[in-house]
Amino acid sequence: MSVNKVLVVDDSPAQLENLKNIVSNAGCNVVVATSGKEAIELSKSEKPDLILMDIVMDDMDGYGACRVISADPDTKDIPVVFVSTKNQRADRLWAEKMGARGLISKPFEDNEILEVLNKY
Repeated sequence: MSVNKVLVVDDSPAQLENLKNIVSNAGCNVVVATSGKEAIELSKSEKPDLILMDIVMDDMDGYGACRVISADPDTKDIPVVFVSTKNQRADRLWAEKMGARGLISKPFEDNEILEVLNKY
């Protein structure tokens, strides 16, 4: 599968803008959300090829959103990769249990995001 459309989810405007720039400069269309609930809605309506999502957010965290996206027949095949400051072993295991395909630690290098784009 080649990645054409990416849903970027983060409640930090600076992080959101940074991720958006990296993904769009790689030639992908970018859809943005600022909460887990918004990510769930946009995953259904926009059908992105990949979701890059923060874990720690108000309203609904990334874990909860990932669990819903991974359980929904319409969105379960969309890979979710967390981009978060939460990077302990337990965080990685919990991310996997919620259905995520990976976790990139903040602060991250641009090439880490590009590797994920190329993987899917």
